[in-house]
Amino acid sequence: MSDLYLLWRNLFRRKLRTFLMMLAIFVAFVIYGVLGSINYAFEHGVDSSADNRLVVVNKITFIQPLPYAYVGKIAAIKGVKNITFANWFGGYYQDARNQIGTFAVDPESYLRIYRDDLRIDPAQRDAFIHDRTSMVVGEAIATKYGWKVGDRIPINSNIFTNKADGSHTWELTVAGIAYAAKESFNTSFIIFQYENFNESKTFGKDTVGWITLETDSAAVNDTVAATIDDMFANSTAETNTQSEKAFGKAFLAQLGNIALIITLVVGAAFATILMIVGNTMVMAVRERTKEIAVLKTLGFPSWRIWRQVLGESVLLSLLGGVPGLLVAGLLVALLSKVASGAIPGLALTLPVAGLGVAFMLLLGVVTGFLPAWNALRLNIVTALGRL
Repeated sequence: MSDLYLLWRNLFRRKLRTFLMMLAIFVAFVIYGVLGSINYAFEHGVDSSADNRLVVVNKITFIQPLPYAYVGKIAAIKGVKNITFANWFGGYYQDARNQIGTFAVDPESYLRIYRDDLRIDPAQRDAFIHDRTSMVVGEAIATKYGWKVGDRIPINSNIFTNKADGSHTWELTVAGIAYAAKESFNTSFIIFQYENFNESKTFGKDTVGWITLETDSAAVNDTVAATIDDMFANSTAETNTQSEKAFGKAFLAQLGNIALIITLVVGAAFATILMIVGNTMVMAVRERTKEIAVLKTLGFPSWRIWRQVLGESVLLSLLGGVPGLLVAGLLVALLSKVASGAIPGLALTLPVAGLGVAFMLLLGVVTGFLPAWNALRLNIVTALGRL
């Protein structure tokens, strides 16, 4: 009689109890797979930013603007290779619930800074640069709304008023569609010409939201950042210069500590499963006290029984956890499609899945160790005498 046969028979001797434990583990790993994938996508997206890109924002808060004149002054600093800027527009399409990340930019310098992140047809790029009322739409947004090059689209703002007609709407022509050159780059955006925006808005003229620059190399980042902040110290708009990665993480922090929230939710799920499965495994082995004593009497070594009990716990964890991860993968793929690229790179990746399998094995070992140890130390005479 093989160990695997005994292990399988013991695990399913009470089918309902085993099924319920598998279901609990299944749910825990569905939660882990979905939330872990979201967290990985956020973290990986931020970490994929170029090492030599810096972002300059207002020292008070990044929602406060900076004077447009800062762009030229920063461009003259030694170590600055390329520079661009952007202004948050607060854009939406048709309904305020259809929010779109919309930015007023300088077309030529913006596309030059993000040349390694975005792919756009050269002819479409030129059209965007030369048409003041045009925009470039990210692939995710173009797909979501079915927009094509040449379409005239009204984009509304929940912040700015168009002084041409007193409305909150700017009609823009789709000059091009931008595709992500990196999987982690978000294409849920619209960029349009700052020059047109600056002339038509009713307030905040000649200001920008933030300035992005490339340095000659990451080695001079700290020097350039310090030079910029020193240059505008004690001015009416002091600056805070940091790497694009740090800026991205700070922006995410405004939404809350996503990693901490996910860790707490997943941790609570695993702690609950640990108590449920651990307690149930102890009860299951206690029910088999007489059988274990008989096996020892027949000559089964204690270590073999210990291995069977521990293996039973690990197998239970895998039978519940692996399907949970598979379903999580399907849910993540569906979420990625529904989100239309709002969370770039969202998928059940190998690192997340690998860590999930490690958690399954750890869960099996932790929940099975105590009952396996009790079985190992079981005294034959005491066990049979008690029964």
